[in-house]
Amino acid sequence: MLYTIVKAIHIIFMVSYFAGIFYLVRLFVYYKDTDNFDEDKKLILREQYVFMARRLWNIITVPAGSIMLICGITLIVLNPGLMKAPWFHAKLFFLLGLAVYHFWCWKRVVQLKQLHLSDFPIPNIRLRQFNEIATFILFLVVFTVVLKQGIVQYWWQLLLGFFAIVLLIMMTVKLVNKNKK
Repeated sequence: MLYTIVKAIHIIFMVSYFAGIFYLVRLFVYYKDTDNFDEDKKLILREQYVFMARRLWNIITVPAGSIMLICGITLIVLNPGLMKAPWFHAKLFFLLGLAVYHFWCWKRVVQLKQLHLSDFPIPNIRLRQFNEIATFILFLVVFTVVLKQGIVQYWWQLLLGFFAIVLLIMMTVKLVNKNKK
């Protein structure tokens, strides 16, 4: 019963963490969108976006990620057999990618604070594409956990499907941005 409760908490905070990560990078996009606004409007909006990004990071994203991580480690301690499962190794690999993405996001939050409301150096389209990375990682982790042994057996079909989804999302982002201009 303890294992199931910890697993439920892990899933709840995984959802909260990803919600924070999704919205955080969207705030970076909104900040960048102010580049061509008049100075007064730009200053007001950028102050608000920096405030929102810092609060989101410190109050939702990092605490939810920490609880998710603690619960994940607890699940491994309660069920050490997970470390022998090939699907779990794949999940850990994808989570390593999430850790890199988390670090990238943290660096951008710090960078926003240090910019003193000047222009964000990353192009808008690049921020919009980076906004999808968390989605890709979420796809990989969820499919890995749900399919478990199927990951080992059908890895190349799943990988092909994943890249098709990535391509479709990236093309959609480019198309939407092209139509915005």
